Amino acid sequence: MLVPFLIMLREGIEAALIVGIIASYLARTGRSEWLPALWVGAVLACGASLAVGAGLDIVSGELPQRAQELFEACVGLIAVALLTSMVFWMRKAARSIKGELHAGIDAALSGERQGLALVGLAFLAVAREGLESVFFLLAVLQQSSGWEAPAGAALGLAGAVVVGFAIHAMGMKLNLRVFFRWTGIFILFVAAGLVANAVRALHEAGLWNGLQQIAYDIGALLPVDGPLGSVLSGFFGYQERATLGEVLAYLAFLVPTLAFFLATGRPEPKLSGARP
Repeated sequence: MLVPFLIMLREGIEAALIVGIIASYLARTGRSEWLPALWVGAVLACGASLAVGAGLDIVSGELPQRAQELFEACVGLIAVALLTSMVFWMRKAARSIKGELHAGIDAALSGERQGLALVGLAFLAVAREGLESVFFLLAVLQQSSGWEAPAGAALGLAGAVVVGFAIHAMGMKLNLRVFFRWTGIFILFVAAGLVANAVRALHEAGLWNGLQQIAYDIGALLPVDGPLGSVLSGFFGYQERATLGEVLAYLAFLVPTLAFFLATGRPEPKLSGARP
């Protein structure tokens, strides 16, 4: 439950910041009449993301077993790519995102089809976060059962709505540089676990048969369904029994990406929401 909660909290806060920046700029520049176009674009993006997720879930359920394993591996790797790019993009874009959005709004409202252009701007900005969330949740739900993961995701999204409202409507200050830094580190560990699970799924699909020697088997000491094992599984992708290929894939992804993320962590201005 904790992993989907934190991922959706971060994704939701990013989306709330983007929407809040656009709404604040429209209000500050005397163009509040265009706010409905912003909400239309955001709602359409949410609907499109849900439709993509539902469609992929339906398709995966119709596949034979081996094809399902291949589908699971592909979804996991796409989720890894999206999550990793999101982590590094947010670090790079944190300084300039407000200016870029302001420029995009000015360009959208200077053309002939102003409303449609603004709807498109809001749609693309929110859809990025939505699709990242969809692929991550699909990857998680394929590896778990029960109500915990969906409930965690729903609570994370609700928390993001509350935080976003507090930032933009109540003027709450949040050190987003620190928030995105630590959640970024957490997400890289989650992504490494997805890489290892993708290697396992590729083996079960019959496409990867190398490095299948057992690297460790400590289920008797630290079962994955125990209290500590479940926490380690959620945070770090721990498996009580793993092959050499899964361990190497995990480390080959995590070590360089985490080192690069920490090395590029230069101080950035504090983002405090949508206010100019």
